[in-house]
Amino acid sequence: MTLAYPTAAVKQRSKSHWRRLDWTLIGAGLALSVIGALLVYSATRGKFLDAGLDPQSYLKKHVLNLAIGLVLAFLVSRFDYRLLRAYTPILYGVSVFGLLVVLSPLGRTINGAHAWIVLPAGFTIQPSEFAKIAIILGMSMLLAEKRDAESEPRDIDIVYSLAVAGIPMALVMLQPDLGTVMVTACAVLGVIAVSGARARWLVGILAGGVLVAFVAIHVGLLDKYQIARLTVFTDPAADPKGIGFNTQQARIAIGSGGIFGQGLFNGAQTQGRFVPENQTDFVYSVAGEELGFIGAVVIVLLLGILLWRAIRIALRASDLFGRLVATGITCWIAFQAFENIGMNLGIMPVTGVPLPFVSYGGTSMFANWIAIGLLINVHMRAQE
Repeated sequence: MTLAYPTAAVKQRSKSHWRRLDWTLIGAGLALSVIGALLVYSATRGKFLDAGLDPQSYLKKHVLNLAIGLVLAFLVSRFDYRLLRAYTPILYGVSVFGLLVVLSPLGRTINGAHAWIVLPAGFTIQPSEFAKIAIILGMSMLLAEKRDAESEPRDIDIVYSLAVAGIPMALVMLQPDLGTVMVTACAVLGVIAVSGARARWLVGILAGGVLVAFVAIHVGLLDKYQIARLTVFTDPAADPKGIGFNTQQARIAIGSGGIFGQGLFNGAQTQGRFVPENQTDFVYSVAGEELGFIGAVVIVLLLGILLWRAIRIALRASDLFGRLVATGITCWIAFQAFENIGMNLGIMPVTGVPLPFVSYGGTSMFANWIAIGLLINVHMRAQE
């Protein structure tokens, strides 16, 4: 009889854990990932069939990445985020170390960015994806350390938090990976804004960002292909057979999908492989062509549901640290989704960022689901 009570208590706690999960948030993320698996499969199967290889190769890897991401989300959700504050400096240090390794001879250049570390068995990892999480946690830790009588962070705390963000962002810029820097900057701005900082800090950060972008372009910090992408964005007809080919073909694919699409595995642009990198950067063009306007809107709606739940979690967080973490994640996913869909539609410059939960890519999938795990963590602790 003495052994039955602890067992029952453990079972009760386990049931309570599952009941307190935000199943709407999880469901939206899962739906996006499943749709992404189908789109990635459609975008890659023809190429592998023509080469006599396994046509399901990318599909299997995408599903494996999703499974690992779900495990990571579960583990992160079980670890009280309030205790995570003590380990944030270690996580931040590991993140910066990973970015330094990328810039060493161990790093690998893929699609113009020296942003990858090649692991055994052909696996690769992109430390800049994990750096987003480390930056959000580091800034949140510093800005949440207010004194009880203070309604806003001290100026020195904001300076420290910007330094925490600036070091990894500078290392990412050296790769160079302009897209990741833009996404991270949006998360940084969101965290600063919600921390209660004075308006002058927000204005100063925006002005500083414009100045840094101007200097980066004019001193040659950006590679030629990145400057060409910005040129094509301002003038889509500038280089239709070169750097502008991707966006032109993506718009053709989306426009040809109509209302209901040409059908999965039947898109002329997709199956003809006219859109380069359509399993990663331009996966939304596959949705527009093969699933049509309806399918493309469903993806946007699912992203909207996910962001709505994330905002709700931020508003209901039990402490400032949790609110800032949830805010940073929300800004990160929101801007990255807007940038990716925007560059497919031609309303944003091409920066090479993946569509969250949908595009193929292991590190991106892991980081996205770790973010979901953190959101669930904040949500669950707010109910205690």
